Amino acid sequence: MGTKILDLSRYKKVPKFIAVEGPIGVGKTTLAELLAESFGYQTFLEKPSENPFLSDFYRNPSQSALATQLFFLFQRVKQIQELKQGDIFSPIHVSDFLLDKDKLFAKVTLSEHELSLYEQIYDYLSLDLPTPDLVIYLQAETKTLFRRVVQRGIEIEKNLSFDYLDLLNESYKEFFLNYERSPILIVNSEFLDLAHSKNDYILLLEKLLDYFNNPQGRMMYFNPSPSLA
Repeated sequence: MGTKILDLSRYKKVPKFIAVEGPIGVGKTTLAELLAESFGYQTFLEKPSENPFLSDFYRNPSQSALATQLFFLFQRVKQIQELKQGDIFSPIHVSDFLLDKDKLFAKVTLSEHELSLYEQIYDYLSLDLPTPDLVIYLQAETKTLFRRVVQRGIEIEKNLSFDYLDLLNESYKEFFLNYERSPILIVNSEFLDLAHSKNDYILLLEKLLDYFNNPQGRMMYFNPSPSLA
């Protein structure tokens, strides 16, 4: 069976700023890059490889958590400043993270006193966060995420533990249960191979555009079965 082709012109509107979110290994960057290609948008991506504390954090979280979080926070501030020098909507963007999810990681990784210090710094910086037209939250079971992380073999992730990934996965679920800044498409990615199957991607893209053009509430769920994906 051949690959399906999606005609974007048949949709009345498309989201101008899309944020793709989810835990490590779920496929955020892959989907963000595919969407950017489809819509002709620029990407606005996380840069974990630039954080010099991250590998130490995966080896010994308690010793490097605060430094890791503060580096990411200041990195985000710099990215926001760069965006504000132009216009985030022209050219339009697809990001592989939400700026306001930094606190999610902080609550998972920091001690009580470290979290208090982090939140004081966060509030002092008074981040003016852009609001996406649509958030795509990719989900997967922790065992699936862990397998994907191992398979991709990124050096900095070799010491990432299953327990940390599981805690992070549960924290994402809680975060999006209460997220109200943008409409959310929640996608079960267990049976989607976005990196290798164009039909899987087109299936998701159709659902995204249908939801954006015909919203039926703040959240929509896309749960493809193995026979469809």
